[in-house]
Amino acid sequence: MRSKKRQFSAISLSFLDVMSCGFGAFILLFLIIKHQANVAFELPENYLEIEISKLNQQIIETTTLLKSLSESSSTVDQRISDLETRLVKLRETIATDKSRLNRNETNAAYLATLQLKIKKMRVERDKLARRTDSKPSDVRTFVGEGDREYLTGMQLGGKRILILLDHSASMLDKSIVNIIRKRNMSNARKRKSEKWRQAIATVDWITARFPEDSKYQIHGFNDASRAVLMGTEGKWLNVSNLEQMESVFDSVQAIVPSGGSSLENAFVSIDLLRPLPDNIYLITDGLPTMGSSKPKKTTVTGKKRLKLFVSAVENLPMDIPVNTILLPMEGDPLAPWAFWGIATITKGSFLSPASDWP
Repeated sequence: MRSKKRQFSAISLSFLDVMSCGFGAFILLFLIIKHQANVAFELPENYLEIEISKLNQQIIETTTLLKSLSESSSTVDQRISDLETRLVKLRETIATDKSRLNRNETNAAYLATLQLKIKKMRVERDKLARRTDSKPSDVRTFVGEGDREYLTGMQLGGKRILILLDHSASMLDKSIVNIIRKRNMSNARKRKSEKWRQAIATVDWITARFPEDSKYQIHGFNDASRAVLMGTEGKWLNVSNLEQMESVFDSVQAIVPSGGSSLENAFVSIDLLRPLPDNIYLITDGLPTMGSSKPKKTTVTGKKRLKLFVSAVENLPMDIPVNTILLPMEGDPLAPWAFWGIATITKGSFLSPASDWP
């Protein structure tokens, strides 16, 4: 007799699955809770107090730092205010001295004292300007007409810098007719010539950008070449000596343009400096009118001037950059090409500035 088949119940199987899953979830939850309890048990009892203490210490250090920064800012603001006050007083003093000069107080002793006083004021002004200026490389201050910056492409700087300043008669004007007319004027009128004032301003602009740790020399040349400050021939001067630099610039301002232009003598004078310069600025207005000696004729053709230029370049060391600032001069079309050639060969630069530069 066959036994009866056992009946299959889907409900019983589902019930077992639910119970198994529930039991598994309970075990998993138990393990997680136990692990968290172990972690909490491992922390020290004063854990929160330690963390709070650390945060309080950080707050105290931050507060101290902020207080120190605030005090430093106040000190800097006070120093700037003091410097501005001193600058205002210096301007007022200079304005007062100028008004006295305008009243024609020509007493020799008074003028000598006043010049010394102005020189000291300039040194003091430069020191104050160096403290407040955002450009630490500028040794002296130079203020042009308006707030302008110039992109010249010139190689500024160097360890030994030489400025060659042409002060021949042609530096009085860009017109030949006006040059002839101004040659017969007084020295005071000659010094006030617009073109010559631009040359002096160019020297001022360059010297204001000398590196403080460098040395320099300024040679003036017409039919001869010599250091503008007497007693400094063949010597390098320290840029850091601001008082001496003011004396050099005063000597530049005292020059009266005259005579011919011997570029050969200017280049020969470079060899008198030892060691040789590593950067040269040449301020001129055209090709030379004479060689190493005065010519027999009073006139010189453009072709002859170009030959004199080539002869002068033979005395120029080719491994020193020459930066030429060529001022305007009529009737000399070959000059820009010639001086651009020097800039190319020596890896220097060439600039033909506008009438209001710098």
